[in-house]
Amino acid sequence: MSTKEPTGTRRGVSAPDDAAKRSRSEVWLPTLLSVIAGMVDVISFLSLDIFTAHVTGNIVVIGALIVRHNRVNPAQILAVPVFILAVAATWLIAKASNRRGTALMRPLLLIQFLLITCLLIFSVIARPSTDPHGLMATIAAMIAVTAMGCQFAFLRLTLPVAPSTAVMTGNLTSAVLALVDSSSRSEPLMESDSKRLRAALHLLVGFFAGCVIATAALMYLGDWAWSLPAALAGAAVALQ
Repeated sequence: MSTKEPTGTRRGVSAPDDAAKRSRSEVWLPTLLSVIAGMVDVISFLSLDIFTAHVTGNIVVIGALIVRHNRVNPAQILAVPVFILAVAATWLIAKASNRRGTALMRPLLLIQFLLITCLLIFSVIARPSTDPHGLMATIAAMIAVTAMGCQFAFLRLTLPVAPSTAVMTGNLTSAVLALVDSSSRSEPLMESDSKRLRAALHLLVGFFAGCVIATAALMYLGDWAWSLPAALAGAAVALQ
């Protein structure tokens, strides 16, 4: 009778080692990914006229433009279905790899790195920023959306307890509630969780820093600004 080797340890990673790696990754990886997301979002917004790290903004803009009968950026319409397809494709790749948990980290991070690198190469060659509503800009934006869809799926598949690295509303809410609750002299309304508070603050600072740095890079480097999130995505792969 054959026995099936647990997928989480199929490459010689024991359960304790897997848990230790997950714990270490929860400390630094979400913050690094938030910096990448901030960079990708602000470069896309300033040069391609679209939010690519989250779809909420695009849905709002589409609704407003449709009602007001203004011109809609084709990329904003495509962003939602492309994001869905990117998440689904990431799941299919994870499923096909027959891996679970931390064993999925390196291959999924590698996919994100390759996508952002392709975006860098495409942007330098095609210069989509010269026409934010043109075909080249739409293609560039969809590559960026795909990379961010991969990042969202990566977190849910490998670090399900980690907060979002691109949507800061929830992180800001958690940080504010934790701060006012801990500073209150009365009985706290929530269970104290200093670890979660630190994580939320790190993500907020990381995302904002990514936005500031990428904006400066876009001013001086133009389309080469994509090299910054590509370099950080490569660093995330190397550190796994």
